[in-house]
Amino acid sequence: MAGTESQPLPAGRTLNLVLATVASVVGFWAWNSVATLGSFYTQQLQLSPAATGVLVAMPVFVGSLGRIVIGALTDRYGGRALFTLVLLAAIPPVLLVAFGGTIDSFAVVLGAGLLLGVAGTVFAVGIPFVSAWYEPARRGFATGVFGAGMGGTALAAFLNPRLVAWIGYFPTHLLIAGLLAVAAVLVWFLMKEAPGWTASNAPLLPKLADAARTAVTWKMCFLYAVVFGGFVSFATYLPTYLRDVYSFDPAGAGARTAGFALAAVLARPLGGVLADKVGPKPVVIAALSGVAVLGWVVNLYPEGEVQAGLTFVAMAAALGLGSGGVFAWVGVLAPQGKVGSISGVVSAAGGLGGYFPPLVMGATYDAATRSYSIGLLLLVATALVALVFTIVAVQGRTKPRVVPPGLAGPRP
Repeated sequence: MAGTESQPLPAGRTLNLVLATVASVVGFWAWNSVATLGSFYTQQLQLSPAATGVLVAMPVFVGSLGRIVIGALTDRYGGRALFTLVLLAAIPPVLLVAFGGTIDSFAVVLGAGLLLGVAGTVFAVGIPFVSAWYEPARRGFATGVFGAGMGGTALAAFLNPRLVAWIGYFPTHLLIAGLLAVAAVLVWFLMKEAPGWTASNAPLLPKLADAARTAVTWKMCFLYAVVFGGFVSFATYLPTYLRDVYSFDPAGAGARTAGFALAAVLARPLGGVLADKVGPKPVVIAALSGVAVLGWVVNLYPEGEVQAGLTFVAMAAALGLGSGGVFAWVGVLAPQGKVGSISGVVSAAGGLGGYFPPLVMGATYDAATRSYSIGLLLLVATALVALVFTIVAVQGRTKPRVVPPGLAGPRP
């Protein structure tokens, strides 16, 4: 063992983790570009709450399903190629969204939003990529840091409404497209696969079917649909919620949504680190307990800037903590050679978990009382079910094995 303990850490893993996180930030920014301008589209296109809910949820739907395929393709072609592909493929939909908004066409923006879902698949590329660079005992940290790339939603929420006001609607989308192109160039020329990574040449459909037959896949799918889906649904619908309930203008709602997203971003790596130290299960239990309690508090509609703000920040932190814990669990329990396909399916479930709540919120909104009680109470009930499920049904190793650096671990 002494010989293995002296093996050096893989060179370049920090740089590659940073590059992957940057790609995730830009991808999430583009993915959330429609949702962060939900109030703009509501006013510009004269949309009902239900129509707004459909519009902001559309990129989430395609991005979620696309993660299943992209995760498996990452096993075969590697993170460098798939990161580049996803970033470049997101540019035409961003420009099409810009065109649709310029001509005030709901149909064009909706269709472009559907295509824009490709930007959300960036997450399924990064999890197997960074997992290959880190030993099992450090994968919670690695996936947590990469997961902080969802901070792109915070940037989108804070900057997009302001950029529209400062430089205009169309130039804002040109800027986002430019950032996607720059990130793609950086990834292609600077990123490398982990030492020892080899392509998996297994046929795609049997590989996905094998991941679907793995019990841990569906357990993690359910939990991730609750915690990450909760984050996605809040991040996409919160600007509309704050407008309807607290009467904020687009810039004010965007700033507060950015604060919500930032709290989740900061909490996610913490969830991964804590999962490395105490095991993922206690982290997920604590997070789900917080989501259930805070969902009830949000339903009480706390008045005052401080009270409401602290409640939403705490909710974001709980969701971020849970997201980090769940994916640390995936990195620990996924069988060798299946990290990419399993993480693709699990991340797809997380995205789909964020697709339906905005539709429910829009459909159940009571304009007379300015109330979203039905949607919020459904969140509380779902978190409680997930909490009981975690305690009772999710078994297996809850604390990662400590494997000396340099030893082979599960690869994507």
